[in-house]
Amino acid sequence: MSQRTLKAIDTVRGSLGKAYITINGNREELLYAKNIDIVMDKNKIEVPVLGSVVTKHRAGGWTGTGSMTIYYATSLFRQLMHQYSVTGEDTYFDMVLENSDAGSTLGRQVILLKNCNIDNISVFKVDVEAEYLDEDLDFTYEGWEILESFNPVVGE
Repeated sequence: MSQRTLKAIDTVRGSLGKAYITINGNREELLYAKNIDIVMDKNKIEVPVLGSVVTKHRAGGWTGTGSMTIYYATSLFRQLMHQYSVTGEDTYFDMVLENSDAGSTLGRQVILLKNCNIDNISVFKVDVEAEYLDEDLDFTYEGWEILESFNPVVGE
């Protein structure tokens, strides 16, 4: 019996993703994004059990976090955080993330993040040694959906 392996064509190039946000009914493509990483952590509850030396665990909810590095090319997020600093009015937004590599047989994957909220922002940056400026943006989200899934990996 031969072992199947992943076909090289089934890998997805990381630079071919797309991302969009919808803020106050306006949709904007995140053309200035360099990388995006979305994580869902299960919150675990410890369950000590009589007669067992191992502490067992069960799920007790989840937390959604995200981070992205963007080129220092937009004031949008600074404007949202400034609005919060002045008025106390916070802004939540939805984000659609897409992996799509036409050279791959996997097709595309599309994820919707709901109720994203910014954690922090660089108010101002300058760096005389930098070839270009970028900034890290951390956020949370409160729900998500898989709108489109990759095709199954077949292997060879």
